[in-house]
Amino acid sequence: MPKSLLGQMLLAVALALLVAQALSVILLYRAEQNRIEGALVNDLAFQLVADRRANGTGSAQTADPRGRMMRPERGRRDEGRRGPRRMRLERALESPLVQGEMRDAERETALQAVLERQDVQIAELVVLSRQISQDPYIIQRLEQNPRFLARRGWDPDGELIIAGLKRPGDENWTIARAPRPPRTRGALAGVIIQTLILYVVLVGGLAFLLRRLTQPLAQLTKRVEGFGGTLGSEPPIEPSGPDDARRLITAHNAMEARIAALLDEKNVMLGAIGHDLKTPLAALRVRIESVEDEDERARMAATIEDITTSLDDILSLARVGRPTDPLERTDLSALVASVVEEYEDMGENVTLGDTARVALPLRATWLRRALRNLVGNALRYGEQARVALVREGDEAVIRIADRGPGIPKAQIAAMMEPFARGDTSRNRETGGAGLGLTLARAIAEQHGGTLVLTNRIGEDGSVAGLLSELRLPIT
Repeated sequence: MPKSLLGQMLLAVALALLVAQALSVILLYRAEQNRIEGALVNDLAFQLVADRRANGTGSAQTADPRGRMMRPERGRRDEGRRGPRRMRLERALESPLVQGEMRDAERETALQAVLERQDVQIAELVVLSRQISQDPYIIQRLEQNPRFLARRGWDPDGELIIAGLKRPGDENWTIARAPRPPRTRGALAGVIIQTLILYVVLVGGLAFLLRRLTQPLAQLTKRVEGFGGTLGSEPPIEPSGPDDARRLITAHNAMEARIAALLDEKNVMLGAIGHDLKTPLAALRVRIESVEDEDERARMAATIEDITTSLDDILSLARVGRPTDPLERTDLSALVASVVEEYEDMGENVTLGDTARVALPLRATWLRRALRNLVGNALRYGEQARVALVREGDEAVIRIADRGPGIPKAQIAAMMEPFARGDTSRNRETGGAGLGLTLARAIAEQHGGTLVLTNRIGEDGSVAGLLSELRLPIT
């Protein structure tokens, strides 16, 4: 099935048109069959009604002692005329039905009705069909004249309808023959030509109209898909297409402008809050130097640092949805290696595993922040981190594995929400404010990727740690 609106509409119309034309073909076929059957019955009835011998005007043909030897009426020859000719009547002592043949009850009933309307007396009536070349009378005539069938335009393999009538008080059977005419192909060809014209006109016209609607919708869809990353950086969409599509695009442009204004206002407000909070925090950091108790001074400095770090995380999370720095093509393997090297220089238990060389457009500063959050989370709960970079299909996957307690499966989704963490305290030594995973997920989504958390299962079936996967599309 097509996935686009244009494809589905065209397919629906094409199928509906196909069904309608198929019904037309069926009705035409049935009408053609009824016409042919009616013509056959009328032809046989005309021959039997016009039997001159039955009306006392002479003999159409005479029979030999066996009832099968006929000769044409004196003074006329069937072979003397061109084109299809009606077969002369045969008069025989026996019924035309031979052993092994079946009577055609439907045609027999139709012929009987026509004869009764013409006041023809019927003692017995038999209607049957056989191949033209298998009829004894035709065989006899072919022996007399090999071109007997050709002169009449009859197909030897065609169907011959035979009607035998025995009138009351008459010992002989009057036998009429009529070949079944071939099916006319003109009607079917006309339907096919009509269908092709309808497809060209109807489907082609509908495709043109739908394209005027779907093209603006495709532009709007593309704009909405990149809503977060391009908001405010591209000009509004030019309204096009039908009036409904134009109104929708105009409404979207207005909504986008309002959202951009709100985000600008939010960024200004957050910048002001950050500035207003960081200034007194810096003053507090200076004032605590006058505290004589070294332990108390250290705790106060740690608290101020905790507040500053949490404030940085909150501001970063607020700004990640609308970055100002552009995408730059970066060697992802080198970026991962540099982050691991930073932790190794600090003496942390971080190792770099297999890495694949992958280059893709990204914001290096933000992605470095996401990796640091994931590695820091692995060190905090698992005391070690093993980092690897692999390529899976059209995705680059950064894996950070630890040997910690993992996360209960039911809580994995909740752990990536803001201020959610395994430890209920807000002590940074045991987990911080709970913004690390949220920020890492937001940065991944900013690059069109995802953050996936799964528990690593050991050989004994127990949880052997947490595996964090940062999946980025390769474009």
